[in-house]
Amino acid sequence: MQKLVFKTRTTELLGKLISPLVFSFFFLLPFSFCLSQTVVDKMVASVNGGVRPELITYSDLIWQLALQPSSSLDNPKSEELNQALRLLEDQHLILQEAEKLPTTAPTLEEVQKARDELARHFPPGDLAARMAQVGLTSTRLDEIVSDRLAMEKYLDFRFRSFVLITQKDISDYYTEVFVPQEKSHGRIVPTLNEAHDRIERTLTENKIEAETDAFLDSLRERAEIVILNPV
Repeated sequence: MQKLVFKTRTTELLGKLISPLVFSFFFLLPFSFCLSQTVVDKMVASVNGGVRPELITYSDLIWQLALQPSSSLDNPKSEELNQALRLLEDQHLILQEAEKLPTTAPTLEEVQKARDELARHFPPGDLAARMAQVGLTSTRLDEIVSDRLAMEKYLDFRFRSFVLITQKDISDYYTEVFVPQEKSHGRIVPTLNEAHDRIERTLTENKIEAETDAFLDSLRERAEIVILNPV
């Protein structure tokens, strides 16, 4: 679930959200995100899904990029920064919504397993080097991973448990999509019975993604997302 399409955001005066003192503190906070240079951290956005305003800073965006193997850290493009911003906005909205229901926090074992899985997407030692380059500590990484796990647990609880895929859905997909795709790639087409579980998984994930996207659109319509400093 990584939809990166941008939508119009609600805007209001900065003074309605935070005091000048807080603004000065965050705006002047130094942040070494590159070994060869030091930049000034800044607030980028405020997200309020009806629980409380939460700030997203420039360092949050850089940390997000550091955990994406293909992203450049030396001179991140505006498009990459805005994609990271969109993802973090969505995460804040989902986590705020999750607070309204009793949930189980990720365990230390789950966090460590997720960290190990994340590291496998990088060449040996590369993740640690990228973290050092942007000042991302191991403790902060654990917090980021824990938030991601909490978000996944909530979405699974809200959507996966209630997904219903019928035999007709599977049969229709097999005839209309699966068989033509297999033939177009010159492959031997499995029977419906052989492809059944694979198609069911595909339809389940597609349905969850569609319902999650609609859910996020609904959250964004109700939320107050204020861009404080465009990136």
